[in-house]
Amino acid sequence: MYSKDELSSKDIQELSDIAQKLGAEIDENNTPEEIIYSILDKQAISETDENATGTKRRRIRIPVRETDRVYSVNGKEGENFDLKKKKPASEPASLFKEDDKNEEDTSSKEEKELTPEEELAAIPKHRGRKTKRELELLAMIDAKNEENQEDTEKQEKEAEDNDDTEASRSNEAHDEVNEKDSENAEEETSEADAKGTSHKDSGMSNLLERLQAKVNAHNENEQERREAIADGIWEGDPADGTDFIVVQDLPILDQGAVPSYDMFDNPTTPIMPSASYQTPVNTNASNQPAYDFSDIIEANGVLEIMPDGYGFLRSSDYNYLSSPDDVYVASSQIKKYGLKTGDVVQCHVRPPHDGEKYFPLTNIDKINGRNPNEIRDRIQFEHLTPLFPEEKFTLCGDKATTNLSTRVVDLFSPIGKGQRALIVAQPKTGKTILMKDIANAIAANHPEAYLMMLLIDERPEEVTDMARTVNAEVIASTFDEPAERHVKIAGIVLEKAKRMVECGHDVVIFLDSITRLARAYNTVSPASGKVLTGGVDANALQKPKRFFGAARNIEGGGSLTIIATALIDTGSKMDEVIFEEFKGTGNMELQLDRSLSNKRIFPAVNLVASSTRRDDLLQDKTTLDRMWILRKYIADMNPIEAMNSIHDRMIRTHSNDEFLMSMNS
Repeated sequence: MYSKDELSSKDIQELSDIAQKLGAEIDENNTPEEIIYSILDKQAISETDENATGTKRRRIRIPVRETDRVYSVNGKEGENFDLKKKKPASEPASLFKEDDKNEEDTSSKEEKELTPEEELAAIPKHRGRKTKRELELLAMIDAKNEENQEDTEKQEKEAEDNDDTEASRSNEAHDEVNEKDSENAEEETSEADAKGTSHKDSGMSNLLERLQAKVNAHNENEQERREAIADGIWEGDPADGTDFIVVQDLPILDQGAVPSYDMFDNPTTPIMPSASYQTPVNTNASNQPAYDFSDIIEANGVLEIMPDGYGFLRSSDYNYLSSPDDVYVASSQIKKYGLKTGDVVQCHVRPPHDGEKYFPLTNIDKINGRNPNEIRDRIQFEHLTPLFPEEKFTLCGDKATTNLSTRVVDLFSPIGKGQRALIVAQPKTGKTILMKDIANAIAANHPEAYLMMLLIDERPEEVTDMARTVNAEVIASTFDEPAERHVKIAGIVLEKAKRMVECGHDVVIFLDSITRLARAYNTVSPASGKVLTGGVDANALQKPKRFFGAARNIEGGGSLTIIATALIDTGSKMDEVIFEEFKGTGNMELQLDRSLSNKRIFPAVNLVASSTRRDDLLQDKTTLDRMWILRKYIADMNPIEAMNSIHDRMIRTHSNDEFLMSMNS
């Protein structure tokens, strides 16, 4: 055999010789390639001819191995096939005749062939289509039954034919007797009748004998079967456990009957119902209509509208963040009532249906404490007219909340409705305690005002103490939470305050601290490319300014007061830059001094540097005149001297009016 590569390496003369040897047809004008392909074709043809003439593959017959089967045995009928396999081909001759006789009996039993019924019963039961052997055995049994039935029918017909022939013979004899003399007619007829009846009785007796024999044989077989069942032991049992057969299945008491299956894996016997340990369910209850909870469950929360148009009512228990208690508000309801982000909604909800996660809103009762019809045409917060604070928050009216801190603030830096107050404090100067005293004083003397304490980047223990001691709504975000959460909480609190101011309410926000809020906005805001001193982004302080600048007194009713703290002297350049940005934005400034707190003089207020813009709109003329004189008196003092002189005189008086009256003495 030549390959194409081998032929390509040869010249034309060699190729011609090879072609002649193989008998390939070539011409003198053929090219080397044509000669090569002629040689390859000839090789392929000769190879196929050799394969065709070769010897065919011989088929090998695989003998069928007989599998071990389990046979049922009734009484004495049966064989132990396990012992039959293990029995040797030739056994030594027995010394006794009885043994030889037993061997002959057993050998005759082994040589005895099985009937079709026994062979069919020996085949193990299985699911699916019946085998060919089973079909043959069934056909043989049916044929045998038909033959037996035909034999019985033939026997019955023969008996009837015998009866008919006897009857016909008796009739002929009777006719012959009629032809005789009338004298002997009666005697002859009587003899003929007796003869016919005797033949008939003999035929019936033969039939009864055959039937009785069959009945007796059947009864004997039944008796043997019953005895075998009663004994339960086969005489040929070797008692070694090799032919152990289970004759009765043990019942399964704790389950239903195990069903048998057909060829399609469907149970052929009904499964018994198992015992039920549950109380029966009343099926009539399902037909009753479900109870309607639509107008029963009440809910409230602050609305947050998503970019897709729908919204959720956030709960203050979760600091207005996402929670399982949120109420779903559809976009159609938002458009119908003219709702905005930050609206405080009191409504009715219904339980969620299948596939719903939240309680959906069904009916709105109040929006920001007002009728929904009055809210739709409200003026936006940005379009309201801001004014200077004209009404002062009284901090010294209630004796329970009146202390030296509130008296100093009320006298030297009065706070009005719509004030934008900034408490400038160094670390550990008591600013948090001062804010707590001011908040409790406003809550006690002005119950119409709505107070919110917003704690940003604060310690958790401070949050707990503030929530337990201040009569206000505390919304907090501790320092261990991300800056995004600080920003989100501050934004939703501001939106809630704006919506309430639009409805004419007086709202006070205590922010601790605005420096940390500005840090959070600086972290969250995208980089603009311009960075100020201390790493502050140029656009990062825009939103904190919008928050602080929202404080205003509204013409026609309503006000938003923001009292925020700003940190200084923390060692951070960023805090100094933030304070400088907010320094001139407030219209009230209260400065705390570290030197006073170090001497344990509280409140540690720098009286010379603390003041309120346009305080003439908040205090009466007598108080203004006396404060004018008092400020001139302490102007040349340092913070410690000024606070000591005022502190000693205030302790001796019970109120600020009494303190001002004692100035002339």
